[in-house]
Amino acid sequence: MLDFTHDTSDDDTSPPAGRAAAVSDQALLDAYSNAVIGVTDRVGPAVVRVETGSKAPGARQRGGLGSGIVISPDGLVLTNSHVVGSSRQIGLRDIEGIVTDARVLGVDPDTDLALLRADGARDLRYASLGNSQDLRRGQLVVAIGNPLGFESTVTAGVVSALGRSIRSVSGRTVEDVIQTDAALNPGNSGGPLVSSSAEVIGINTAIISGAQGICFAVASNTAQFVLSEIIRHGYVRRAYIGVSGQTAPIPRRHAVIAGVENKMGALLAQIEPDGPAARAGLLPGDVVIRLNGVDINGVDDLIRLLDRDRIERTVEMDVLRMGRLRAVDIHPIERKPSSRQGSVP
Repeated sequence: MLDFTHDTSDDDTSPPAGRAAAVSDQALLDAYSNAVIGVTDRVGPAVVRVETGSKAPGARQRGGLGSGIVISPDGLVLTNSHVVGSSRQIGLRDIEGIVTDARVLGVDPDTDLALLRADGARDLRYASLGNSQDLRRGQLVVAIGNPLGFESTVTAGVVSALGRSIRSVSGRTVEDVIQTDAALNPGNSGGPLVSSSAEVIGINTAIISGAQGICFAVASNTAQFVLSEIIRHGYVRRAYIGVSGQTAPIPRRHAVIAGVENKMGALLAQIEPDGPAARAGLLPGDVVIRLNGVDINGVDDLIRLLDRDRIERTVEMDVLRMGRLRAVDIHPIERKPSSRQGSVP
């Protein structure tokens, strides 16, 4: 009887299973480290420390620290509006410690963004804005900034969630916000959130005190819109109708009588005299439920729809007044730059 079996115990050169797993893990760790190192090397030199406040000793104005990202070789810098505040003296410190004076081109508290220009600076290292719509949950991201004054600090994490909404310093909601677990601290504000391809896909803006691994960044597509508006107009153009209001529930009996399905609406509390809303006949107590056929389920929906595309264009607004549905034509105007920090649409 022929034996065709072959003892391979002597010539088996494959590594033990434990060693193979260790080699595989090491390769993954090396790839992760190399990705973070590559992003840091490419984007790190474009991150600046934003110093605000008077430089004179004994000055009353208290200085602040934040971060910013250079987005063009001629010195355009994106940061947070809350970092800039009302400061008139701003300095930018680069990775080599060189300080350059900067001026504010425009701020948009509604998205917590500000655009600066470095004075007399040319051929700066800069980073490119990416397309935040291409992001996926779980994607590797790197945050670079100056947390707690420690310059050029790098943290890494993943995109935890997309499409979040947070409240800005002006009281309005910032839409399409990126949630990440990359560690952020005071001083990271205004710094970039960067993808593994070294593109800026967000501007770090907020942390939740007491929480761990929950941080937020304004999406790069929002930043691109704000950037273009500030360069063109000096501020972000938005429509204005002259009301203040709040989100309020719609009584079920009113909804049934009016034949609407909205459970919530934008309750108008005050009407500005001689404003677009007053001229259209709106009254305090009216509840806005639709604008040009789009459902309004709260004051945030109304604010979001009053964008630049509604300026100087007549739109149809459906409101509930004393339980009865009314259609009103209203002509929004452009919100004045001096009013851009208010919360009244």
